[in-house]
Amino acid sequence: MSKAQRIRQQSARERIAAQQAAARRAEQRRKMLWFGGAIVVVIAVVVALVVVKLGQNSATSSASASSTTGTPLPASVSKNVTDVPVSVLTSVGAGSVPSYNSKAITTITGPTLTSASKPEMLYIGAEFCPYCAAMRWSMAVALSRFGTLSPLHGSHSSSTDTDPNTPTLTFYKTSYTSKYLTFVPVENETITHAPLQNTTAAQSAIWAKYEPNASQRGYPFIDFGNRYMITGPIFDPAVLAGLSWQQVAADLHNPSSPVAQGAIGAANYITAAICKITNNAPASVCTTAPASTLEPKL
Repeated sequence: MSKAQRIRQQSARERIAAQQAAARRAEQRRKMLWFGGAIVVVIAVVVALVVVKLGQNSATSSASASSTTGTPLPASVSKNVTDVPVSVLTSVGAGSVPSYNSKAITTITGPTLTSASKPEMLYIGAEFCPYCAAMRWSMAVALSRFGTLSPLHGSHSSSTDTDPNTPTLTFYKTSYTSKYLTFVPVENETITHAPLQNTTAAQSAIWAKYEPNASQRGYPFIDFGNRYMITGPIFDPAVLAGLSWQQVAADLHNPSSPVAQGAIGAANYITAAICKITNNAPASVCTTAPASTLEPKL
């Protein structure tokens, strides 16, 4: 083999080796790019999952808050609830209460229940409870004759209970000021039956004393100074079915409406019971109809 042939052969081998090296480098670059792309995709997926989870948690928190604190009612709706004209109250009188519950309020005996040196009205209920849902309208109307209940929040009873989705108020985080009595509301459970507000040992003892059968103890439980109590609805919650908060509040001002006949009739009974424990104060409420005509019936 001549020297020239050896040189050409060597050059060919070098070219082939160079080409193979270049091919290996290109393959390594492709692998690096693929690996890097895969990492980017994984990171993107993880970030997306985190964002979705945070959104779900936020939505869950918002739903939970809404289910307990309710929805703030417009001022006009709140006014319709807390400022029912005396003429409407008088026109309704007992309303449909006697035909639904002939013994709406029960007389009880025990040590006088007071709080802050005033007679106490204790309410134990639950946000899921349709009977509490009905009675809260009546309590709000009656209590507003003796003081100020605020803020008012709209809610609904459970969608899976009797009288599902009954429009109502919630007393959770609602304050009450009055120089005549103290109102102590305890919303024991949420709409989903989760614990919300625990009763104190003293409240539990009162509840157990007047409803000793634990298997039949339920909501609502309303104690007026340990002199009178209500242990259930005293009008038919079905009259509220399908109505909005605005419609219920407006119907409270129409004496002939089923809502007013039930809720206002019950409010008048509650007013009479409160008058009994405040020694008929204020006189403007307690010594005139309808309270004055219902008190003898308690």
